[in-house]
Amino acid sequence: MKIPFNKPYLSGKELMYIEDALSRGKLSGDGFYTKQCHRFFTNTYGFKKALLTTSCTDALEMAALLLDIQPGDEVIMPSFTFVSTANAFELRGAVIRFVDSQTDHPGMDASQITPLINAKTKAIVVVHYAGVACDMDVIMQLADAHELFVVEDAAQAIDSYYKGRALGSIGHLGAFSFHETKNIQCGEGGLLVINDTRFMERAEILWEKGTNRSAFFRGEVDKYGWVDIGSSFLPSELNAAYLFAQLECIQDIQDRRKDIWEQYHTALKDWAASLGIAQPTFPDHTTNNAHMYYLICKDIEQRSALLQHLKKHGILAVFHYQSLHKSPYFKAKYSGDALAESDRYSNCLVRLPLFYELDTKAVINALLAYGS
Repeated sequence: MKIPFNKPYLSGKELMYIEDALSRGKLSGDGFYTKQCHRFFTNTYGFKKALLTTSCTDALEMAALLLDIQPGDEVIMPSFTFVSTANAFELRGAVIRFVDSQTDHPGMDASQITPLINAKTKAIVVVHYAGVACDMDVIMQLADAHELFVVEDAAQAIDSYYKGRALGSIGHLGAFSFHETKNIQCGEGGLLVINDTRFMERAEILWEKGTNRSAFFRGEVDKYGWVDIGSSFLPSELNAAYLFAQLECIQDIQDRRKDIWEQYHTALKDWAASLGIAQPTFPDHTTNNAHMYYLICKDIEQRSALLQHLKKHGILAVFHYQSLHKSPYFKAKYSGDALAESDRYSNCLVRLPLFYELDTKAVINALLAYGS
């Protein structure tokens, strides 16, 4: 492809910081660069505690452990999301209750949560699709009223806000991704955010393979040992060093991505309307972090034709999630209502290339040639 779907951004300092990490003689996790990243996240976004993880998947699995999800506990989440959102809780034996998407946005429809809440419900997992905030006021009010926990799957939502509050800082726990397709990346990486003080001490223990090793290195205990369940969730210093180089450039990265997003949005407005293709919309309560630019076709036939058209022009555009409630693994377990909007986005959504170095002209011109 002449134009790939994604190309990871490099600030130019990644190798320098990796070399510095090597010179410091500590390559395992929780060293100098891990602490630099943690400090950045707490200072910049107001997270009460931040722990780097090897992936957003690991951060979500830690969240499920911290909430002490047991077999039979029910967890509410959208069907239109990546498998990791559900898998983290499925692994603990939870019963997953899926919510449909909104009619004007792929994010979960908060108005459909209440009928799914019962005595077995333990948590609501919200997914801020494309970095666009769910209605967190409604969701947190429901959680408070029914004594539920809220986990923000903010994999796509770095540097995005809900009514002035950073996404990931509102729920009891939050999870971010630094996969190479994200705005800020280190190849593979993630972050667990802990906003509820009840979980802070245990989060460190789970993070450190079930030991109180972090407390030992702070001099809080005279030795460390196995005190809880846990796993090897923390990344190496090499990942953290790479990530910190990206974090230092976050404003430049975000400015560039937003500019590309606006180029698409402006240039394609009349074309999309003429073909019955919908462009992204945003409620007043959220910001746009330009994680992705997507189009919603009229039907799967139009989407397939559009993807094929772009492919012929050497441009890789992609569709996105397939509804989890209809997945080969889960469909036999699903007993809820039809989730028509989730299925519509599964069939109709197209993601356009969006990365720092992208010149949008070729993509826009190819799109404008479709249907003309």
